[in-house]
Amino acid sequence: MRATAKARHQSVDVDGIEVFYREAGTPDRPCLLLLHGFPSSSHCFRRVLSPLAEVSRVVAPDLPGFGFSSAPTIEEYEYTFANLADTMERFLDRIGVEEFFVYLHDFGAPVGYHLALRRPERVLGLVVQNGNAHDDGLGDQWDGARAYWADPSEENRAKLPEWLNFEGTRGQYLDGLPERLRVLHPPETWHLDWERMSRPGDLDVQFQLFRDYGAYVARFGDLADYHRTHQPPCLLLWGRHDAFFDLAEIMGYARDLDRIEMHVFDAGHYLLETHADESAAAIRAFVTDVSLA
Repeated sequence: MRATAKARHQSVDVDGIEVFYREAGTPDRPCLLLLHGFPSSSHCFRRVLSPLAEVSRVVAPDLPGFGFSSAPTIEEYEYTFANLADTMERFLDRIGVEEFFVYLHDFGAPVGYHLALRRPERVLGLVVQNGNAHDDGLGDQWDGARAYWADPSEENRAKLPEWLNFEGTRGQYLDGLPERLRVLHPPETWHLDWERMSRPGDLDVQFQLFRDYGAYVARFGDLADYHRTHQPPCLLLWGRHDAFFDLAEIMGYARDLDRIEMHVFDAGHYLLETHADESAAAIRAFVTDVSLA
């Protein structure tokens, strides 16, 4: 393996916030920005960094409040997806990135779409992996969340399922999976996530972001306009056993986008834990094809 394809682990100060990131590849190649979801971190990309460095400069930051990045309290930092996007925008400036492909997963989707809607010309293409942007993907399991977003009362909060605990963290990886897939997931993933979430005040951070996800859902119409107007090339990778985002979501993307390639895997919400090789191969081909077009 070439030295440049090996993952490098470093941090950069962004307006007083230490942003930890993993990077592989060289700056002369198209940048691929990997945005993780809840409750994970850039650790979820560990198996694809080197393969993707063959065709791109791969950059995988930990969002503030996640992984090894700073986790200021909610009094010190406003945890909204727009503000996370602000931090990521300045992070990209600090490391010298102008244009990029963006990988959208779970909570990473609203961060990436904020970047895309602000400056569409920067985005070379979308890689969507179980990242929701349409009502199609929000099934009945979101009814309690919808009620809370509409009326964030203590009564509606009490009706929400308990997920900000160790069992809920593990469930992000295992819920909805048949046993043949559950045994493929290494337990250190959710143990690392929970250890990070157990930092003082971090559960408040995660709940504040959950509340702001309602504002993101309210902007789905803006996302559809972005897709239809700018028609970014899109590669969609989907784990069909996702317990949170319904498989019907892929048809929302298919309605909006002319240039879309879709792969549905026998996997769950965190499909890179079981299908890293297949996903890396599809992403490499996508980045190469779009870059040569």
